[in-house]
Amino acid sequence: MKPSYPILIRRVGIAVLVLVLLLVGLTYAGHRSGLLESWTGEVTLVEQLKGTAALALLKLSQPTPQTAPYTPMPYTGVCPYGVNTFLEQEAEVAKVERSLELIRDAGFCWIRQEFPWEDIEISAKGDYWDHKWDIDAWAKYDRIVDLAERYDIEIIARLDRPPAWSRVVGSAEGWTMAPPDNYDDFGDFVYAVVSRYKGRIKYYQIWNEPNIYPEWGDQATDPAAYTKLLQIAYRRAKEADPNCVIIAAALAQTTEETPMIYQPRNLSDLTYLEMMYQAGARGSFDIMGAMVYGLWTGPADQRTSRDRANYARVQLLREIMVRNDDAAVPIWASEVGWNAQPETLEGPVPYGRVTLEQQARYAVQAYQRARDEWPWMGVMNYWFLRRASDAEVNQPWYYFRMFEPDFTPLPVAESMRALMQTPAYIPPGYWQEDHWVLQYTGSWQLQTEPQAVLGAYQRGDQDAAVTLRTNGGRVEVILWQPAQAAVLEVTVDGASSRTIELAAGSEPSRTVVLADRLRPGEHTLALRVVSGTLNLDGLLVYPVPSRAGEWVGLALGAVMLLVATSLILRRKHRVNPR
Repeated sequence: MKPSYPILIRRVGIAVLVLVLLLVGLTYAGHRSGLLESWTGEVTLVEQLKGTAALALLKLSQPTPQTAPYTPMPYTGVCPYGVNTFLEQEAEVAKVERSLELIRDAGFCWIRQEFPWEDIEISAKGDYWDHKWDIDAWAKYDRIVDLAERYDIEIIARLDRPPAWSRVVGSAEGWTMAPPDNYDDFGDFVYAVVSRYKGRIKYYQIWNEPNIYPEWGDQATDPAAYTKLLQIAYRRAKEADPNCVIIAAALAQTTEETPMIYQPRNLSDLTYLEMMYQAGARGSFDIMGAMVYGLWTGPADQRTSRDRANYARVQLLREIMVRNDDAAVPIWASEVGWNAQPETLEGPVPYGRVTLEQQARYAVQAYQRARDEWPWMGVMNYWFLRRASDAEVNQPWYYFRMFEPDFTPLPVAESMRALMQTPAYIPPGYWQEDHWVLQYTGSWQLQTEPQAVLGAYQRGDQDAAVTLRTNGGRVEVILWQPAQAAVLEVTVDGASSRTIELAAGSEPSRTVVLADRLRPGEHTLALRVVSGTLNLDGLLVYPVPSRAGEWVGLALGAVMLLVATSLILRRKHRVNPR
């Protein structure tokens, strides 16, 4: 006997009410637990719901960015903590030294420091004298390099800002950052800088944000022209120091896709990079620079699309590199941060707006996400340490700072310091034997071998040991030509240990599992050579398997059980109606 129409309506109404209450409960729980923020990077519930819907649509309509995370590449297993500085603007040497002391004590390993062409070769080609102050124009930069060495800070030198004499238009409005008329003049400047600091500065970035106005002057943006400039700079830098490392200009995050026929002054960073490759940029840089700002959402935002400028956008740059056979080239973040522009500052909010507390929390989460999810990301330079004065407090960009001009720290300085003081670990990825977290003891020798992965490996003899921390679920070592028999001892978290016997072989390389099925969390692994020789050529770390599939399976199973039970009860009701 079928239920009457009013009873059916009541049952449907009850089912709908239960479903609505369930959705409301899940939404509230997701908001309170931070789950929705971890998907969208949004803070308010309304924006989280909109962001979740957008994320679901993107997942259904677009493939996941292909970033080739297990490609071996140099310059990734380095200390990732860098910060942007303006030390050349300090009038007092004591403040330069105090800045570097703060940087070192906090735990930063790098500074990204501009070496403006217009401030070194000021008046004419080949003239490195500051005629205004009657001093050597190099002196200021020599002092910065000296102090950075004293405080064990590595410099990433940013080279741009041509002097007025290098352009027919000089320093007319809109042209102060434009490229020179003769790109070879810039090449000569690059050669001069790299020659002077050979063996002291290794990393150089060529230009900054050439895809937007005014960084390329009051003219149409031109990826082919920048590529030519980069090629010249790369060649001249390598002539001066074959061991130097060249970083391509970080491209501004912008979604403007105006066709080139209209000569846009601003162009999408994604389109710009694609056109750089079309112009032959591959092979003219060792590292790709990137702007990795969060802007209007937090670092957890998972949404990636060409029309969205957020922290996750850098994955699309990486995908373009992979598509152009440049997977072995890493990315370094030239600038990363969130803007804490106060509500009291009138005018536009071009960089988004967060509170000082959010700024502090987001900065830490940004470094953590890059470390755990993007093995192709190397150094990340926070934007920025401090300005020499407060003359720009009326400018929105001033509020990225970490310290006030008088060295008063903002909350982000304290949160980043806490992050950098915590023990580092090796996350999932393909890592080289020179990863900064690895701790070697005993007899190890770095061996150069062109056929090894990235051309080198570490050779360890009897009693040589290496220790590492990791949050992975499986750890393998890559061995180079294990021609000699060896016995290894592996200890996990100082308790469990096992012995691995390696037979002699002639294969070029092989992998050996050190640990597997590690529980979620951080672990310490120690590898010791009991006898024989170990040729360590790299590490493969795999993540702990996600249990999301199990939970989805359980949820589907529960739904199917409920449906089956409902059908059985309904059949019994039909057979034995009362």
